[in-house]
Amino acid sequence: MQTSVTFINLDSSETLKAYACEKLDRFDKYLENPARASVVLTVEKFRHIADINISADGFVVNGHEETADMYSAIDMALDKLEKQIKKNKEKFKKRRSVASKSKTSRYEDADMTAPGDVDEGAGPRIARIKNIEYKPMDVDEAVLQMNLINDSFLVFTNAQTEEVNVLYRLKDGNYGLIQPRS
Repeated sequence: MQTSVTFINLDSSETLKAYACEKLDRFDKYLENPARASVVLTVEKFRHIADINISADGFVVNGHEETADMYSAIDMALDKLEKQIKKNKEKFKKRRSVASKSKTSRYEDADMTAPGDVDEGAGPRIARIKNIEYKPMDVDEAVLQMNLINDSFLVFTNAQTEEVNVLYRLKDGNYGLIQPRS
């Protein structure tokens, strides 16, 4: 792990730097790609502050802790980071397994499972994939198209901004427009 240690209002100490680097090396078992760690150790009056940021594998985790002892501040911040890394890795594994399942059974505009194949308590999943073609048009033209079709939404390219927009029908009969923020 590539580590940078910064000292603020504190004399740079090789023992503190070595301690922080040694403790950060335990995260290598969780991270697949090279990681970068930034450690900022600060002393303000009687407070010892450890602020540690790790960026690796597509996510960033931050740990901030204030105590009366610098070593305990580092330990507590690293404990917080360890929990965050484990949580992020678990989320990534879940997403990865769901994505691999959907790649193996991809149907266009059809149910993915047979009626008797439903897992109880499995949670929501993609039941249908629908490919659409969207063309450039004004918002007024999109509203006219929505009146002609029986769907609850319409995806189109806004002719003025050249960005993808979504027009959807509200329960009260009016329309909503989703457009990207500039």
